[in-house]
Amino acid sequence: MSYREETGREIPSDGWVALVGAGPGDPELLTIRGRRYLEAADVVVYDRLVDRRLLGHAPKDAELIDVGKKPGGPRDRQEEINAVLIDRAQSGKRVVRLKGGDPFIFGRGGEEVAALAEANVPFEVVPGITSAIGAPTYAGIPLTHRGVASSLTIVTGSESPDKDGGLVDWDLLAKSGGTLSLLMGWENLPAITQALIDGGREEDTPVAVVQWGTWSNQRTVIGSLADIAERARREGLSNPVVVVVGEVVNLREVSRWFDNRPLFGKRVLVTRSRTQSADLVDLLERAGAEPVEVPTIEIQPVEDFCKVDAELARLTEYNWIVFTSTNAVEQLFGRLDALGRDARQLHASRVAAIGTATAGALSERGIVADLISRESVSQSLIDGLTEQGVVGKNILLPGAEIRPDRLRRGLEGLGAEVREVTLYRTVAPSGAGERLAEVLDVGVDVVTFTSSSTVTNLLALLGGDASRLEGARVACIGRVTAETARKAGLNVDILAEDSTAGGLVNAIVGHYMP
Repeated sequence: MSYREETGREIPSDGWVALVGAGPGDPELLTIRGRRYLEAADVVVYDRLVDRRLLGHAPKDAELIDVGKKPGGPRDRQEEINAVLIDRAQSGKRVVRLKGGDPFIFGRGGEEVAALAEANVPFEVVPGITSAIGAPTYAGIPLTHRGVASSLTIVTGSESPDKDGGLVDWDLLAKSGGTLSLLMGWENLPAITQALIDGGREEDTPVAVVQWGTWSNQRTVIGSLADIAERARREGLSNPVVVVVGEVVNLREVSRWFDNRPLFGKRVLVTRSRTQSADLVDLLERAGAEPVEVPTIEIQPVEDFCKVDAELARLTEYNWIVFTSTNAVEQLFGRLDALGRDARQLHASRVAAIGTATAGALSERGIVADLISRESVSQSLIDGLTEQGVVGKNILLPGAEIRPDRLRRGLEGLGAEVREVTLYRTVAPSGAGERLAEVLDVGVDVVTFTSSSTVTNLLALLGGDASRLEGARVACIGRVTAETARKAGLNVDILAEDSTAGGLVNAIVGHYMP
């Protein structure tokens, strides 16, 4: 058998199954080992409570099979799942069985590996963070604490205490005195709490019910054994939940960290291109928001590079090269790379940039901008170049196919010789309209616009119906983008003068936490 080695570990080339624990929900809790198996998979068989973003680690041509079992649904599907795993592996496929939490903590992983072993299918198990630990941690509840709780018991709550011959000794658990973390106990919560009280636990023992632990819509209700079932139902909680019983619940007041972040629970629509949204998405998540990506623009290079290549061949003739966006930087240097050239082509020219983000993109390519506009608007750059003196100077403006002509006209008015070259065009991504409709049907709290193009394209996807965004805050980077939004009939609630992802997130946080 041949093997593919990565970072000192070996992954079989074909015909295997890896049971991978996906963790309790937050996709960043997937282990490095688990991600590596996903990246090598031909088939991914996944559960209902697995965050779909994890499927993005699999190759684009991987077969994705949803075998999620819903509460109250058929209970006899395990044999079907086993059969799928065996069939795909025996046909030479690399199969990842992606399971919520940990495969061996009430995940029926033991049954699956037994079936694989009987069929002589090679397998490996990659542990995951069980929700029994992950959910309380994200709720700010340390399951053990010196002087409070020195033991932890993880229990299934799927079996009612009223059932004769049950496997769980509730009387013993009641007397244990340590922390209990119960999974799958929502339906039986009234019976479970009563059984613990009957077994000797005090009625005022603190209890927490954590719904959708580690997800952006996580909710936590605190009570006691005597009243938690009624409190949780009154608050509208339902499956999936983790129930924590014990004095450690009282520590949430000082240990809470996840659900008290400034944007926690806010759904934020990200409209910029997927290649540029990573920083914004990451910062929104750090602030507690749930970023929802619906890219309204996709960057496509021009089909014919003749004019571009002609300008790149005569860069030494320009006194200034002015970059108005990170897209312009990326596309110009991408073309230089394709031609076997590099930043030395710009050695004879001075370089200007609109905004710190554009200047940062240049810096990543070894170019320190000679002029950075104070604000992310054309007039600010025009004012800066006026101070430099551009009468009779040759200026190149590389950019998009469709762009405002304010900068060109302003520079020509100063007596400069200006040439524009089109490097790329922006188009609406395929399927964006359907995805946007789905997102807005659920609802968002904030809509972000990072350029005029994102405004124009989003409204085009909506057929010009700006009313679909009613009830959502509109957040824009820069006054030009904001003006485009206002002209389109939108109320701009949040304006970020700093033209960076960090500036936009700070402005949104400032809106909600002035």
